[in-house]
Amino acid sequence: MSVPSPALKTDHMILRGGRPLEGEVTLRGAKNALPKIMVAALLSGERCTLRNVSRIADVSIVSEMIVAMGGEVSSPEPDVLEICAANLRPMERSVLKEFSGKSRIPILTCGPLLARFGDAPVPSLGGCRIGSRPVDFHIRALQELGATLHDEAGNAHLTCERLTGNKIRLDYPSVGATEQVILAAVRAEGVTELSNAAMEPEIMDLIMVLQRMGAIISVDVDRVITILGVKELKGFDHSTLPDRLEAASWACAAIATNGKIFVRNAKQYHMMTFLNRYRQIGGDFRVTPDGIEFWREREKLRSTALETDVHPGFTTDYQQPFVIALTQAEGVSIVHETVYEQRFGYVDALNRMGAKIQLYRECLGGLKCRFGQRNYKHSAVIVGPTPLHGAEIDIPDLRAGFSYVIAALAAEGVSKLTNTGLIERGYENLVAKLRGLGAEIVE
Repeated sequence: MSVPSPALKTDHMILRGGRPLEGEVTLRGAKNALPKIMVAALLSGERCTLRNVSRIADVSIVSEMIVAMGGEVSSPEPDVLEICAANLRPMERSVLKEFSGKSRIPILTCGPLLARFGDAPVPSLGGCRIGSRPVDFHIRALQELGATLHDEAGNAHLTCERLTGNKIRLDYPSVGATEQVILAAVRAEGVTELSNAAMEPEIMDLIMVLQRMGAIISVDVDRVITILGVKELKGFDHSTLPDRLEAASWACAAIATNGKIFVRNAKQYHMMTFLNRYRQIGGDFRVTPDGIEFWREREKLRSTALETDVHPGFTTDYQQPFVIALTQAEGVSIVHETVYEQRFGYVDALNRMGAKIQLYRECLGGLKCRFGQRNYKHSAVIVGPTPLHGAEIDIPDLRAGFSYVIAALAAEGVSKLTNTGLIERGYENLVAKLRGLGAEIVE
């Protein structure tokens, strides 16, 4: 097996800040789309070709998991994956245990495995520790499609004679729950109507892949997705959409360091909410057929108030790098996090670097929020501008990791970042890209 692998080989990075980032970076496939499309390949016995593949850890993890279940994964070209699940076998508990702690993707195999074999083990969720990601809603959705849960001495697994369509309404438009229902319902018998579904661009990319495979899926108004199950699915040849979250991270790096970065393959349509906010605080951008260029238009950035929300709102994954830019804005900014209750775990390190950020348990915004009165510090008040200085920082999660990179490059002096392996999960060739933009990485 030859599959893409991450470029970072160490668990730390030493950066000297104080200089603007200038130049060009290129996006490839979205981290939040690629692994899910790889799981979709398990629904067919035919060969599937996935293009525009990033060399990130999640792709390697899912590739290894597919091979451990008897599938074939190869990379005939650096940005191409070929997957064939013709000889797939039921997932053994040892395989599940090996991979469930590394990523949250294994839970999404439940639907395809139930469709293929009528049996699927239930993993715990891995990935970044930014809030509760219980398996309950995944199990509940699959039970509504006809699966039966067995919990034998802590080794939970699901079985079914055949999945059957149903009307399912999500309590919250969760991305994971939406993906789970879609991946299970495409080969269920009858019609599944999923309401209050998530509508992120990465979910639309997954739906387009499944439609190419022979699925019948319609996306209706008011967050309703309707799936007419089919007996079998074909292979696919698909180029994954570029990573809008990485594009936003580089945009924030440009504005925070007062530089100018052209992000090749960035798409305006996927980023409209972010672009509006970016311009409001004093950044600007130029859209071209090949990508988007980002820079700081105003010498003094403006403060703002914003709330994270599900797409098409200001996505939670934009929040952390955007906060770095807000530390350099004049006045008081307010950020109300409504998606993950522990998304502000990175703030203490920023305050040690010189930022002035105070966290509150109250909802400092008008959006309906699941965390109000539940003792979670999920609102932030940022006072700026504040000069940042270098520090030693341990990275707690993926998006915080890149945000610390931005903060270190905007700061004066040297910063040492540890646990940088987490960044590999979503950012390809980070060191090479940083050096290409003029960042000083201390050997």
